[in-house]
Amino acid sequence: MLQLMYICFTIIFITMDEKTKVFYDRLKEELLKSSLWPSEYLYKFVVPTDIEKIKQIETIFDNAGAVINTSRSKTGKYTSVSISIKMKNPDAVIQKYIEVSGIEGIISL
Repeated sequence: MLQLMYICFTIIFITMDEKTKVFYDRLKEELLKSSLWPSEYLYKFVVPTDIEKIKQIETIFDNAGAVINTSRSKTGKYTSVSISIKMKNPDAVIQKYIEVSGIEGIISL
């Protein structure tokens, strides 16, 4: 299973534009410098308030021991999603960012 995830991650990474690759390379460097792995990591996202989009995010982090908190904006138009989870390494962190990037309207903070 882990080998299949690595192959999928590699294929997705290869198809990224150069700007995105540079961003994830820099993120990986920063994560390697700033934390000892495995480590707790806090993801923060903003998504248009739509139960299906929120469920998509939750599904990506399902069965991984994640603590997920949501909060609606004052107007109810957007929902912030915070996810605290123990991650194996920077590559695993980046893989989750790549997975959620397919959700329409999501903003990663």
